[in-house]
Amino acid sequence: MTSSTPENWEAVIGLEIHTQLATVSKIFSGASTAYGAEPNTQACAVDLGLPGVLPVVNADAVHKAVMFGMAIDAHIAPYSIFARKNYFYPDLPKGYQISQMDLPIVGIGHLDIEVDGETKRIGITRAHLEEDAGKSLHESFHGLSGIDLNRAGTPLLEIVSEPDMRSAKEAVAYMRKLHELVRYLGICDGNMQEGSFRCDANVSVRPKGQQVFGTRAEIKNINSFKFVEKAINHEIERQIELLENGGKVVQETRLYDSDKDETRSMRSKEEANDYRYFPDPDLLPVHIDEEFKATIKADLPELPDAKKLRFKNNYQLDNESAGILTASRALADYFEQVVKISTCEAKLCANWITGELSAALNKADLEINDSPVNAERLAGLLRRISDNTISGKIAKQVFEILWQQADTDADGIIEAQGLKQITDTGAIEAIIDKIIADNPGQVEQYRSGKDKVFGFFVGQVMKEMQGKANPAELNKMLKAKLS
Repeated sequence: MTSSTPENWEAVIGLEIHTQLATVSKIFSGASTAYGAEPNTQACAVDLGLPGVLPVVNADAVHKAVMFGMAIDAHIAPYSIFARKNYFYPDLPKGYQISQMDLPIVGIGHLDIEVDGETKRIGITRAHLEEDAGKSLHESFHGLSGIDLNRAGTPLLEIVSEPDMRSAKEAVAYMRKLHELVRYLGICDGNMQEGSFRCDANVSVRPKGQQVFGTRAEIKNINSFKFVEKAINHEIERQIELLENGGKVVQETRLYDSDKDETRSMRSKEEANDYRYFPDPDLLPVHIDEEFKATIKADLPELPDAKKLRFKNNYQLDNESAGILTASRALADYFEQVVKISTCEAKLCANWITGELSAALNKADLEINDSPVNAERLAGLLRRISDNTISGKIAKQVFEILWQQADTDADGIIEAQGLKQITDTGAIEAIIDKIIADNPGQVEQYRSGKDKVFGFFVGQVMKEMQGKANPAELNKMLKAKLS
C-alpha cells in the first residue's frame, strides 16, 4: 500500500454458490449422476443435445430446491420457467445451458452468520435451478483437449447472495453456514473436492463511507473454504493497491492460483453479457401449489440454528460447544445418542466428543459416520468416568484402545488391564503417609506457604499408585495430612 491504509477502504463481497443436488439422475434426463465413472459413460442423448430428444424436468430436483427455499425463509415462486442461456463452449454440446433467469424457483431469503461473537444477516437474492456443463480436460492430451460430458445435465441450484459481506472472514462464515445447511437438508453431499459445492466470488472495494459500489471482479470456481478466504483477501489487496496507485479496476473474470496465492485475469467482462435468454420451448413452466409446499414443510428436518438453540437450552451447553456439535447433522445425532445411552451429564458427553473424539477424527481424516468408536462404545466409557470406576486420565488410555480395537468395549478393557480406580481410603492413606515420610523437605516448604509443592505430592502418590487413585479422595486426604 502507498498513501492510504486498508482501514480507509471497505470491501463489498457477494457469493454465487453452485450446489450440486443429490438426485439419482440428471435434471432433464434419466442418466446417472454418480461420481467417478469413466469419461462419457453417463451422458445420454438428452445430455448430448441430439436431434429429436426432449428434456423432462426431474421432480426431485424441484423438491430439493423448494426445501432449500423454505429453510432460508425465502419466497417460493408459484410459477417459474426454464430459459436457454446461449453461449458456445466445447463442453456445452447443445450450444446453450438450460437455466432460469427472470422467474427463478426461489426468491428473496436470508441466512444469519456469526462472526467474532456477533450475528449478521446476509441477504439471498435468489436460488435457481440449472444444468451443469461438461468438463474440458487438458492435462493428458499433448496439445489437445479432451471433453468429458458425464457432468453435463447434472442438477445445480445456484444460490446468489446480496453483496452484504464486508470481509473474507464473513464470506467464509456464510459459505460454511450454507454448506452446513444443504448437508442438513440432505439436498447436497457438500463434497468440495468432487465439485459438488463450489463458489464464484464477486469482490469490489470502495472508500469508507462511500455508498456507490466499486467495479467488481469475479473470481471463478473456488472449491475450498481456505482458498475462498485467500482469494478474496488477495483480490481486496490487489484492487486497493491498484486504486491507490492511480489505476482503475476493470470488470473481469479472474482465476485464483492457489500455488502462487494470487488471482489472475481470465477474460474481460462487460457490464452485461448478451446470453440471449429466452424461455425454453421444450419445457413446461413449473407450478408449485400450497399442497406441495405443505408436504415439503412437514418433511423439513430440525435446522442448524434451531438445533443449536435447543442444545444450549436443553443440555446447558455453552455457545461454542453447541455450535461445534450442531455443525453437522451426523455429529449432532451422535451426541444425542451418547447422552441417551450413557445417561451421563450432557457436558461430559460434549467435552469428550468435541475433545478426544474430534481430535482423533481430525488426525485420521475421518467423518463422524466413519468413527471406529460408535456412540454405544463411547457411552460405555463415559459411564465408567461418571461412576468413578476410572479417572479421566485413565479414560484416555481406554479410548485409545477402543479406537484401535473394534471388538472391545470399555468394561472389557478396564477389567483386562486392571485399570479400576482405587477408592479404598486405607490404601490411599498408606501411600500418602509413605510419600510424606520420604520427603520431609517438601513437607516443610508446603507448610511454610509454598502451595505449589502440593502438586508434587499428588504426582508422587499417583505415580506410586499407577494413576489409579481417586483424585478427589487423594486431594482431600493429602490436604488433611499436610495441614
